[in-house]
Amino acid sequence: MLAAAAILSQAAIVFSATDWRDFGGDVLILGEFHDNPTHHAEQTKALQAIAPKAVIYEMLTPEEGASLADIPRNPDSMKAAVEGFHWSNIADYVQVLAASPVIVGTALPRADMRGAFTDGAAATFGEGADTYGLATPLPEDEQAIREEAQFAAHCEAMPLETMGGMVEAQRLRDAAFARTVIDAIDTYGSPIVLITGNGHARMDWGVPVYLSRVRPDLDVTSVGQGERQEPPEGVYSWTLNGAPSPDRGYPCAVFTQ
Repeated sequence: MLAAAAILSQAAIVFSATDWRDFGGDVLILGEFHDNPTHHAEQTKALQAIAPKAVIYEMLTPEEGASLADIPRNPDSMKAAVEGFHWSNIADYVQVLAASPVIVGTALPRADMRGAFTDGAAATFGEGADTYGLATPLPEDEQAIREEAQFAAHCEAMPLETMGGMVEAQRLRDAAFARTVIDAIDTYGSPIVLITGNGHARMDWGVPVYLSRVRPDLDVTSVGQGERQEPPEGVYSWTLNGAPSPDRGYPCAVFTQ
């Protein structure tokens, strides 16, 4: 685990490279707001300090990740290599990618997301769904909270009664990301780093839940990154707060056009 301040602290913590080198666990989950350059810079610092065996990206498909295997580890080469990838701002990650010794993609096909929405996470996940807990419904209170959170995240532009499908899609992604982490541990050894959004990094209902269920032996640390002095929603091993917030304009514009 990372040294010094208290676990689960919601105070503003700024790590130095020395702090990151104190990490000694198996899995480090680095959350983020996807469009925040300060979050990407902190992830780059962490990778340079702890030298993971492999880095898993929510933003890359397995095929995209594999295509970067022989790309020189410098930002210019990475920027050219990721042009045309499916993630809209993947060029913002070139510094992080350049610090990754082995790059693994874990993004799911859109068809899988649609399948989870209509048929449920367990049916789409396939073999091992019960082991990962996807065949078990969420507690009613958690289900309701998560549906309301999805409703707000989608600017209340979709009917609330459809948000159960969005929760299933989120569960599918969290379990799939955890499966990729476990495969990477078995293939490359530890430590492994997962770069993902704060929502997937949450210890109360994100990727760590599935890792603890399937591989309770793993030492997992999850870091959520907030903005200004506001911590991200959810529970994490650590939070990093104080990053400037980029100008995002009106966040619901995409739903009102």
